[in-house]
Amino acid sequence: MTPAILVTLFCFLPTGIAAIVFASQVQGKWTAGDFAGAAESSRKARLYVIVSVVAGCLAWVILLAIGFATDPGTNTTPTP
Repeated sequence: MTPAILVTLFCFLPTGIAAIVFASQVQGKWTAGDFAGAAESSRKARLYVIVSVVAGCLAWVILLAIGFATDPGTNTTPTP
């Protein structure tokens, strides 16, 4: 549950919320004796955590690239 909450806050909100939903289902299914369902929810939660981290990293890379491309301080063309 902790990784799901962290990726929701710091990486990518939509898939982070999905990770929280699936992570919250694990304990209830396990308690009810649905071990296969608990394992499936755990697998899906882990998948969404990984997707959130990748999406968050891609978003940061793209934003940094745009920021550096539009920064007037990085222009190396001499001005007359």
